[in-house]
Amino acid sequence: MPGPPSVDCCYVGVDVGSCSVRAALVTRDGCVKATAEEPIAVWTPQPDHYEQSSADIWRKCCSSVKKVTEGVEKDRVRGIGFDATCSLVVLDQNFQPVAVNKDGVKERNVVMWMDHRALDQASRVTATGHSVLTSVGGVMSPEMQPPKLLWLKENLRESCWKEAAHFFDLPDFLSWKATGSLTRSLCTLICKWTYSPSEGWNDNFWTSIDLEDLVDNNHSKIGEQTCCPGSPVGGGLTREAAADLGLNPGTAVGASLIDAHAGGLGVIGADVSGHHLPCENQPVTSRVALICGTSSCHMAVSQKPLFVPGVWGPYLSAMVPGLWLNEGGQSGLGFRWGLKVINRECFSGQHVHSFLNRYLEELSKDKKHLDLLTNDLHVWPDFHGNRSPLADQSLKGMVVGLSLSQTLDDLALLYLATLQAVALGTRHVLDAMREAGHDITTLFLCGGLSKNPLFVQMHANVTGLPVVLPAEREAVLVGAAVLGACASCDYSSIQVPLFPLFPYINIFRYSDAKWKKNNMKPII
Repeated sequence: MPGPPSVDCCYVGVDVGSCSVRAALVTRDGCVKATAEEPIAVWTPQPDHYEQSSADIWRKCCSSVKKVTEGVEKDRVRGIGFDATCSLVVLDQNFQPVAVNKDGVKERNVVMWMDHRALDQASRVTATGHSVLTSVGGVMSPEMQPPKLLWLKENLRESCWKEAAHFFDLPDFLSWKATGSLTRSLCTLICKWTYSPSEGWNDNFWTSIDLEDLVDNNHSKIGEQTCCPGSPVGGGLTREAAADLGLNPGTAVGASLIDAHAGGLGVIGADVSGHHLPCENQPVTSRVALICGTSSCHMAVSQKPLFVPGVWGPYLSAMVPGLWLNEGGQSGLGFRWGLKVINRECFSGQHVHSFLNRYLEELSKDKKHLDLLTNDLHVWPDFHGNRSPLADQSLKGMVVGLSLSQTLDDLALLYLATLQAVALGTRHVLDAMREAGHDITTLFLCGGLSKNPLFVQMHANVTGLPVVLPAEREAVLVGAAVLGACASCDYSSIQVPLFPLFPYINIFRYSDAKWKKNNMKPII
């Protein structure tokens, strides 16, 4: 095991997103010194089926970590933490991949979080009205693990279900791969598997949905032992994993987090003194962390459990120990669909967001507000269903106000209208949280889309709340590194290394009163 921490010690954070693996080397004061990114494969054998390979993901984790630690003395790296999407990994009794597809391709052994093949199964689970559903807003999502497991049993009984010996959430797979320990994080089990930290697994629930075989052998297939995020897992890196990652055997590994929760951990507890924000000198419960990437997640914490219809939670200690978490979300943000219809050749090599943002500025010069450009164009952004607060994954997207015109002006306006629609979806989630008792005064954004200033400004305009961005923009990676820092025993809990010295900059403030007073756009 590593000795006492030194001034120049550091930690590694690994973030597995939908399409890539990223790693960062983070110092004790929260500065990201190096980053690396590797693409990961995604297969779509048929509509609503999205699959990945756990072996491919681990390879990319290893190559990313080696890149960020190149030239760094191994003894300086005190700990490593993983976060990942809440995808489902299936392994056999020898920990080899099991195919989750009808083609029988074993390499594709991961059902991605965004896979909606289990819509029917999710509806049937919801119809049971079981008590565990109270912690998921009353509606079981096809993006959670129980309906996916039921789909595998009903559709791949021989080739998958009977072969499977271990079902992992992807974050837990990574900590197992690193340490050899089967201990699961409370974050994943509580948020995606209906586990209760106080009561454990509800055997009656699994039996009621025809998955009673998961109860066998003390729930060995889905997890017998649990721990809080950031807890040391096993004895740290195994020799094999250490060689794969280019680190020392025994390097501390923190119990993992879902990627959005890592982002929330990286931003929600920061010190913003002196910025005259409504959340200053107020408890962290006045803040919402908005993690925006392939999807958006709205993370709000409370001192007592608050039940929000159509919003996941309340989950105790799923992100911050001792606090209850509610998690809203928007699946597969609709503006990504909007960009697909744009001919990128007209951007002359410029980044599509930057080009369109500047183009819209030019279009709005004769208008008092850029927002007014889309008076006659409206987007319903639920192209991959509505996660929150309507909790209806069967919903589809819609555009109202299209003409036969196909100029660059039209495409830019479609982009703007979609950004506005996504922001309105956030407002819808926040309104539901407030109605249930949350007192929300400030938004903290992180993730890839937080780097788009127009996306951020639309959220400030539509919600009427100040939006805060960190100076260190890789908050998700920092959140993952916090797990490793805690596991190293350099800190007593994940609440301590929240890097309070993080400077926060780029505060976006509400700029258009018409959004609030006149409700220019319908609330979705």
